[in-house]
Amino acid sequence: MERRPFGPVAREVSLIGQGTWYIDDAHRPTAVAALRRGLDLGMTHIDTAEMYGDAELVVGEAIAGRRDEVFLVSKVLPSNASRSGTVAACEQSLARLRTDRLDCYLLHWRGSHPLEETFAGFARLREQGKILSWGVSNFDVPDLDAAWKADGGGQIACNQVLYHLGERAIEHAVMPWCEEHGVAVVAYSPFGHDDFPGPHTPGGRLLEEIAANHGATARQVALRFLLRAPNVFAIPKSSSPDHAAENASAGSLQLTQAELARIDAAFPLGSKPSRLPML
Repeated sequence: MERRPFGPVAREVSLIGQGTWYIDDAHRPTAVAALRRGLDLGMTHIDTAEMYGDAELVVGEAIAGRRDEVFLVSKVLPSNASRSGTVAACEQSLARLRTDRLDCYLLHWRGSHPLEETFAGFARLREQGKILSWGVSNFDVPDLDAAWKADGGGQIACNQVLYHLGERAIEHAVMPWCEEHGVAVVAYSPFGHDDFPGPHTPGGRLLEEIAANHGATARQVALRFLLRAPNVFAIPKSSSPDHAAENASAGSLQLTQAELARIDAAFPLGSKPSRLPML
């Protein structure tokens, strides 16, 4: 699995990781097996959040005995993101995950607590060794500017955002901002939400055609397209060990510039929205 520098973090991270939103809805042993299969295949970046129900418990079971392999990420809810609330929420996540540290801790989206308070909580957690880095999620450019100012610049590891073929809004301004400031972009829901283009749609037929040329699947082609920029990572959720293997194999897929251009044309960027989409 290819690894890339993750913003200012002094560690390279697998470009394809594993998301866990709704993973607690799945059959528990199957969910654990899928995460472990992903680890076996190099998808060592595992993302979760306190908001995701029992997902942290599932992750904790999956990584037992393998913690040092994992780049482990969780997120604090904005309603908990006061200075003391951030520390308390992280400690609760650590307990559910059965670990003593997070590799990265994110503010899930911007809320009413001042960013300075949240970042002071992050700083305290880092001083205690409970987190090794921190970042944000669902931040548009004005939010990123405010975070950069509040932080003093240079500490934001990543911005985790919605990004799939049908929703490319981050390419207008968020991706350029992150590239300029050395911040990693992490794509969540990279296959959309039950709306991945099927084989009977024009875009779906194109993905199938390109996939056939590489002995791959349409989903692997779509995932690799999203990862064409060097600072972008993706965290698809796997519902089974076989699905995890399919996602991991996208890491070795190499699309030509002509193929990338055809996909770009088939799934146009569209106009810049007034607000950054999130789901």
